Amino acid sequence: MPNQHTTHHKYTIMAQTKYIFVTGGVVSSLGKGIISASIGKLLQARGYSITIQKFDPYINIDPGTLNPYEHGECYVTVDGMETDLDLGHYERFTGIQTTKANSMTTGRIYKSVIDKERRGDYLGKTIQVVPHITDEIKRSIQYLGKKHKYDFVITEIGGTIGDIESAPFLEAIRQLRWEMGRNAINIHLTYVPYLKAAGELKTKPTQHSVKELQAMGIQPDILVLRTEKHLTDSMRMKVASFCNVDLECVVQSEDMPSIYEVPVNMQKQGLDAVILRKLDIPVGETPALGPWKSYLERRKNATKEVKIGLVGKYDLQDAYKSIRESLLHAGVYNDRKTVITFINSEHITEDNVDTMLAGQDGILICPGFGHRGIEGKIITAQYTREHDIPTFGICLGMQMMVIEFARNVLKYPDANSREMDEQTPHNVIDIMEDQKNVEDMGGTMRLGAYNCILNEDSRTAQIYNTLQISERHRHRYEFNNTFMQEYENNGMKTVGRNPESGLVEIVEIPSHKWYIGTQFHPEYQSTVLKPHPLFIDFIKTAIKN
Repeated sequence: MPNQHTTHHKYTIMAQTKYIFVTGGVVSSLGKGIISASIGKLLQARGYSITIQKFDPYINIDPGTLNPYEHGECYVTVDGMETDLDLGHYERFTGIQTTKANSMTTGRIYKSVIDKERRGDYLGKTIQVVPHITDEIKRSIQYLGKKHKYDFVITEIGGTIGDIESAPFLEAIRQLRWEMGRNAINIHLTYVPYLKAAGELKTKPTQHSVKELQAMGIQPDILVLRTEKHLTDSMRMKVASFCNVDLECVVQSEDMPSIYEVPVNMQKQGLDAVILRKLDIPVGETPALGPWKSYLERRKNATKEVKIGLVGKYDLQDAYKSIRESLLHAGVYNDRKTVITFINSEHITEDNVDTMLAGQDGILICPGFGHRGIEGKIITAQYTREHDIPTFGICLGMQMMVIEFARNVLKYPDANSREMDEQTPHNVIDIMEDQKNVEDMGGTMRLGAYNCILNEDSRTAQIYNTLQISERHRHRYEFNNTFMQEYENNGMKTVGRNPESGLVEIVEIPSHKWYIGTQFHPEYQSTVLKPHPLFIDFIKTAIKN
């Protein structure tokens, strides 16, 4: 709970929403998303209402059509927006729910301006980057603050300073800071590399990055320096004097054993206190972060391992980011360290499946799209079903479990999904009715949260401890209900359905230790302080295994 001091001031001083802009320099992937989420967490702990938004400079309308190798996983909000994976960090750290208003791209900004121009909204004016594009960006940045009267809106700008694409966003920030005065600050994240040959850390890239920012008319208020080695006070002093910032405003973000240590590290250095001082808000007492620290404590003490094999086709950490984090959270709450091994489904055959999956306590069959690697997933599903290994299938993973069951238990060797084989007579997975005439690929899938009613006597209902749930989706194909009775009669139960459409959301084999497939993506709802029950129970069973 916030102390009285803070709460009192929320109503006197926080009459106006405060804006925090987070930019990055030198290189991408410095962790602006983690820093933004950490700031949100710390301000929340002081009793403030916050939201975090991401502005991405690429021209795609959203990352929904991007290959995971390009951009990591695509995160889906409750209202069905396909977004950047950083929104997953925002939600996991703070427990807030983001929406389509929390994610913006150059593509969406330009589309909005062009649509207005076509309608004649600009009364014959020549449309230009300044003021029309920048005004649209400013409007989008302020939209959530105005609508929900948050105390703080944290806006992360994707990319790095100096990118051509980022220029309109930075110009919009420059203008907003000028207009808002003491109600807006800029936090700039840069890199301090360690040169092995010289045996020293170098601050020059940071100085250059700040100069570039200043050239755009923005003086950073706070610098967060990403570094692999601890920076001395004299080095921080050097950065402070070269970059025109106070010493207390030069904060270092060292590599941590876990991203969830970052808020605690930032609090130790007083980042939240400095932010409040810069925005003329009384600082008050430092919050204790009790539940957060006890999670970290549990994580540190969980030394016994549980081994989970991720069977998928994208050999990239970020491709299954939310799934990995959900498995790690669930491990901690079971007092175990989750060791995740990626197993490439393209390499799995009937001859090597036993060696490929050897040593795993549980198997998770990953989501995805397209033909590549699906036969390996089907072989995996058969092997784990026949050997009673705890198995969790998500989205496409669930569909592969359904196809495998049709081929080997229902004896339809040609069973398939319409996605993979248009002609199959046993289309146990079929295209959804409302997807049949869709021509555009972007933003047209079944997206966002939908309700699901669980069968009372199912394992899944026991796990959730309720009969009505709501989970997020991202798919075009579904279980074909024509075959439902055959599945039921042969031991695979359809235990969760959407009340409006009858869409099968969950399948399970009750006779097995843990063999559950979900059409939805439970990983999008799992947070640090509220881990998802399916992941918790899956890990618990894998430990017993």
